[in-house]
Amino acid sequence: MKLRDRVALNIQDLRRARGLSQEELALRAGVNRGYMGKLENAKYAASLDMLEKIAAALSVDPSALVAPRR
Repeated sequence: MKLRDRVALNIQDLRRARGLSQEELALRAGVNRGYMGKLENAKYAASLDMLEKIAAALSVDPSALVAPRR
């Protein structure tokens, strides 16, 4: 699995586990909902700065976004 795909799935899983919509997560991370959707669908690759913002919005360590899938 490509890292971009892993990050996308980890963001989706963590967001859903917290009961957040894409729009709500995007708002918390300070990005456009469309951009968040493209990250979650692995259409875009997130920068390290963006991964930090998303991790903060999800209240997780950034390493959780790149962790291997279980």
